[in-house]
Amino acid sequence: MPSSTGPSIDTITEGGRVTQVGEGQEADEITPPATTFGAPAVGEVLADRYELAEHINNDSAGRQVWRGIDVVLRRPVAVVLRHPGGDSAMEMLQAAVTASRVIHPNLVGVYDAIDEDDRAYVVREWVDGRSLRELVAEDGVLDPARATSVAHAVSGAVAAVHATGMVHGNVHPGTVMVGDDGRVVLADARADMADTTETDVRAIGGVLYFALTGHWPHSEARLTGGTEGRGRLALPDALRDGGNLVAPRQVRAGVPAYLDDLTMDLLDSTIEPPSSDVLAAELGRLDVPQEEHYLESAGTLRFTSGDEDPPGLVPTGRRKMLLGVAGLLVVALVGLLIGINALSDKSGGTAGEAGGPTPAPGTTGPAGDGGAQSQKPQKIAISADQVRVIDPFGDRTELRNVEKTVDNNRNQGWETQNYRSNFGEWKPGMGILIDLKQPRALSSVQVELSSPGATAELFSGTSAPTQSSKAADLQVKNAFTTRIGEPFENYSGSTMTFTGFQPGTKYQYLLFWISSLPSDGSGGYQVGVQEITVAGT
Repeated sequence: MPSSTGPSIDTITEGGRVTQVGEGQEADEITPPATTFGAPAVGEVLADRYELAEHINNDSAGRQVWRGIDVVLRRPVAVVLRHPGGDSAMEMLQAAVTASRVIHPNLVGVYDAIDEDDRAYVVREWVDGRSLRELVAEDGVLDPARATSVAHAVSGAVAAVHATGMVHGNVHPGTVMVGDDGRVVLADARADMADTTETDVRAIGGVLYFALTGHWPHSEARLTGGTEGRGRLALPDALRDGGNLVAPRQVRAGVPAYLDDLTMDLLDSTIEPPSSDVLAAELGRLDVPQEEHYLESAGTLRFTSGDEDPPGLVPTGRRKMLLGVAGLLVVALVGLLIGINALSDKSGGTAGEAGGPTPAPGTTGPAGDGGAQSQKPQKIAISADQVRVIDPFGDRTELRNVEKTVDNNRNQGWETQNYRSNFGEWKPGMGILIDLKQPRALSSVQVELSSPGATAELFSGTSAPTQSSKAADLQVKNAFTTRIGEPFENYSGSTMTFTGFQPGTKYQYLLFWISSLPSDGSGGYQVGVQEITVAGT
């Protein structure tokens, strides 16, 4: 095929480093692959659009990773190619199609998946940078703050995948990419029947261990016991003492106790791991600048399988880091109140006159708030009477079935009518009001839609009328002006995740507002809301 007449890939990437893009466990490259029918060549243009610029490497599944260029959009791409295609490439193509539905800043974007029988290929985002494996091999292990940041990004990506009911199945230092701009992305999802959400979470623990020590704690390339090739670039095995994994703090100095405990808990098969969204929230709280050393003295961060310690044992920290900080605040508060009382006694006044009523430690004020924040985020149960449709600008004929958005069944939901013209042309939109019944500290709201292409945003309010009417709905729309995070505009995915909740702030009323509908492909516009999931404490 003819080459593109557009700018070269080197011009577009401005001389960026050639990288292994999400290569996973790399196969031995001593023997080059044999050239067969369907084998690609430099300069070839696939699907009249993707020009192959340079062969980067082969992965353990026999797939070729190429650096290429999208000659239509003039952007660099990574092309993962397998020949032959057909049935042998079905798993790769299905994984790519599934991954393309999940949009997250820490996931490599998947652009295209094509099967030409004699070969099949997946086109995805190009990352200028290095895999975590390359980074550690070339520059050495990461400092604890950076290792935490990398693990936080990976856990957020995995949580986004899990929120759709899927499993990644290939979390590994070779699929964790660290861009030259500092961005961390996860690539190359390829789950099989043996993969679970738990193996993904355990693998995040492995990535954290590797970032801190330069060693891989799992004895095989994959947690599920796979037999992928271990080539000359295979990861160094972790150190063991009598068969037991050596903790990061024993491998290198300077690893904080809380991070050491978290890593070892994630790798301990006797301890039930947290869900990926809970882990992402925990790592988010730990992802702070390195100079903030208060975490060191805040106690250990532990995951355990139960809520209580066994009888007779000294209680552990168990994710009480924030509670420990809150305890310090209580001590400071008590000291301040004692000082106020002493001054008041000297001046003849009272504590109530000088500083108002004294809150009871642990129930109101900083102590109570800190205790609430120390709890792990979890899914908040929402019943049918806690959601309703808000439609102040329509004919209010779409109020039914809204309870299906909180029934834990993604196969059914609430949907709009099929409109001949889109929202914005004749009405601003419509939405779903959520009443949590009491103020809650929230970490995320996930909304799964029936199809991509919608524009929507999330708002919070301080109150909402109990009646359902056009006037009441208009009151809600006008009063809910605090936006949570950024809006999703013409969103190319089907799952929207809102995480912009303010720490220390509690929320009771939320409004998911849809301002633009996706096309149904036949001239109409419609969307369904399949499930709404709220997480918090």
